[in-house]
Amino acid sequence: MKAALVTEWGRHPVYTDVPEPQPRDGAEVAEVEASALTNLTRALVSGKHYASKEIALPAIPGVDGVARLADGRRVYTGALGYSGMMAQRALVDPAGGVDIPEQVDSVTAAALPNPGISAWTALSHAAAVKPGDHVLVLGATGVTGSMAVQLATAMFGAETVVAAGRNTERLAWLRSAGAHATIALGEQELGAQVADMHARRPFDAVLDYLWGEPAAQVLTALTTSHPAAHHHRTRFVQIGSMAGPTLPLDAAVLRSTGITLSGVGIGSVPPEVLGRARTEALPTLFGMVADGRLELRTQTRPLADVAEVWDAGEPSGTRVVLTP
Repeated sequence: MKAALVTEWGRHPVYTDVPEPQPRDGAEVAEVEASALTNLTRALVSGKHYASKEIALPAIPGVDGVARLADGRRVYTGALGYSGMMAQRALVDPAGGVDIPEQVDSVTAAALPNPGISAWTALSHAAAVKPGDHVLVLGATGVTGSMAVQLATAMFGAETVVAAGRNTERLAWLRSAGAHATIALGEQELGAQVADMHARRPFDAVLDYLWGEPAAQVLTALTTSHPAAHHHRTRFVQIGSMAGPTLPLDAAVLRSTGITLSGVGIGSVPPEVLGRARTEALPTLFGMVADGRLELRTQTRPLADVAEVWDAGEPSGTRVVLTP
């Protein structure tokens, strides 16, 4: 069969022939209909991700996707043993799939779970957002950041959601999709904007998809704009590092405010929370997409183009999905 295959850490996959997967231990071979090209998928086979040690090369990438089971069911699932979903067929656990509503096409269904579960986990578990909260999403114009903005309002009832990002067109759209205010990075001074907003109405939660210098500016602004005598707990949740893996931060920031730092990623979320994300949150997210309450932009490309799209980057706010 045809598949994407990575043979060397940090190199893009090649479209080639590979052996057919073989059923074993209750798992079955399913026909893959779509697999999303996510940052996690890229990172795992870069050799630099902290979970890369679980992968042996050569490997077929594709953390998750949509597959058609032998009984005809169309499910969102992950491949077993990292055989990968970027192939014509993959070995999957038929009991571990999540059924997809007929109203949701396979490309959208493959693209939704990665950003949807990540945003839901950050909002519900790490940030513990509740109705009436004031939330800042740093890096809101990306796929997952945009999802977090929408869910913060529509699912978690945040009173105010501020979206910060570089793409002004996406920021304008977010104003119609759940954001109550926006900050255009590169055009508006991030620290000053956050400091002013935090002084008027303290942020309860910050979801950070950037890290690096933007995160340092926000953390400093949260400290300087709110008097230490008026304690307010701001839950700062680190999720992505598109602006850099490190940041300069004065130690006094964490001593002089109620900021708490945590992260969302592989290994940082309890299994029971991830279980609820799949069994409770994901069906709800599929339903929200089906009835138009949640929007996710996708770009479909044939699996044969995997080498071309792998290093091309992701169109702003759009998830690339590969189909065999």
